[in-house]
Amino acid sequence: MDDVNRVSQATYEEWTRRAKPRESDLILAREAPIGNVAIIPKNLEVCLGQRTVLIRPNRERANPHFLLYLLLGNEIQSKFQALSGGATVAHLNMEEIRKIVLPKIPDRIIQEKIAAILSAYDDLIENNLRRIKILEEMAQTLYREWFVKFRFPGHQKVRMVNSPMGKIPEGWENKRLGEVIELAYGKGLKEQERILGDVPVFGSSGVVGYHNQSLVNGPGIIVGRKGNVGTVHWTDAAFFPIDTVFYVIAELPLYYVYFNLRTQNFISSDAAVPGLNRNQAYSLPFILPTPNVLRFFSETIEPIFNLLNLLKRKNDVLRQTRDLLLPKLISGELDVSKLDIKTTDKRL
Repeated sequence: MDDVNRVSQATYEEWTRRAKPRESDLILAREAPIGNVAIIPKNLEVCLGQRTVLIRPNRERANPHFLLYLLLGNEIQSKFQALSGGATVAHLNMEEIRKIVLPKIPDRIIQEKIAAILSAYDDLIENNLRRIKILEEMAQTLYREWFVKFRFPGHQKVRMVNSPMGKIPEGWENKRLGEVIELAYGKGLKEQERILGDVPVFGSSGVVGYHNQSLVNGPGIIVGRKGNVGTVHWTDAAFFPIDTVFYVIAELPLYYVYFNLRTQNFISSDAAVPGLNRNQAYSLPFILPTPNVLRFFSETIEPIFNLLNLLKRKNDVLRQTRDLLLPKLISGELDVSKLDIKTTDKRL
């Protein structure tokens, strides 16, 4: 019995050693979203969920980053989608995944060159995302300093007075949300009804697709009505808000309205499908600063938003270029064998 226990323990230890994710392993989603693939970066502890698959590349034959892009390519993604069809809840079966035949892959040096080219785009995208995050935190901090802590430029010369919301700067007003903005309903636009264009379609989770016609001119603010209740999104471009969201109509500077809405306590209704109660939203308190303070805030925050918009547009171009290059590189249509590209052996 002791021998059996020792064998079982050894088998278990071997299984856990192999199953534990490690750097440069790939993770494949079997459900929601099907076929999504990611690579585990350095110094990151990962725990696999039930709807994921761990893929450990043979590092003698395959560069993990090349394999990542291979699995993200249209050929393999089409196979994933075909295997998942027909089920009530679409998912990938483990046995079917194992049967997928990969296309012929180039030798290791070519793999590394392809991975280096595509990774360069992803590195630029990631760097821009970090800059975007910093800028967003700067803008949020600026709003909080001016309108929560009341440390706006010249605040030392402004007397604080009592109000129903506590002490506020003299000249500022206590309003209700419904007095200063309108939450207008979006319009139904099913996915199959959309004609591909460059107009972002907004749902409560953000951009859910693109269409060739807009419903609202930008810039604009979108508020989640159903699903992700109370989420607040900003767009500089003309957009199409669908019927799961409200869009904001206001004469006030939109930058201030945007940050104010992000601090509001929106409450979901008790319906079977969660939804934002517009009457409740309209009853929420809204501090209205003086026109001069609002104008100065807009002038201060606008350059930050302009840079945010520029970085987001750069990332859109980088993603489009990467996605255009990916199938051409993977298939060998673009020959990289003679390109002088510095590569790093990623075998671990």
